[in-house]
Amino acid sequence: MKTVSLSAFALVLLATPATAAEDLVKRGEYLARIMDCHGCHTNGALAGKPDPALHLAGSAVGFGIPDLGVFYPPNLTPDRETGLGAWSEADIVRAVRTGTRPDGRQLVPVMPWPSYAALTDADATALAAYLKSLPPVRHQAPPPVGASGKAPAPYLSVMLPQ
Repeated sequence: MKTVSLSAFALVLLATPATAAEDLVKRGEYLARIMDCHGCHTNGALAGKPDPALHLAGSAVGFGIPDLGVFYPPNLTPDRETGLGAWSEADIVRAVRTGTRPDGRQLVPVMPWPSYAALTDADATALAAYLKSLPPVRHQAPPPVGASGKAPAPYLSVMLPQ
């Protein structure tokens, strides 16, 4: 009888880390959904036709910001060449909360990181865990261009308040 109890206890201990990790990823997926990450970072979503094969893999439709330029939402999948594959979970948390990339550059003003700065540590970590859990998708969003440059792809114009 004790052997069964110890075996059951050992099974629970072995299952707990995987379950905790799965729960963390599920929480992150929920947060990405309510934060509408796919609305900008999924190709086609800004045109009303999201491409499921490019879920969170960056957009070919950008945002034109007066006096700054045109910015395209980047790939959030863990692809090492075109996405966040070289970023740690801490890098992702920092970017979401402070608008700062690992290389020190600021994220574009369109990303609402000032609102995301209010995420709890647990939620910010869950979001990062979810993004790292995605299948890597090789998809390069168009590069940003300065205010005087020619946009390489379509974009939505952002009108600033007067």
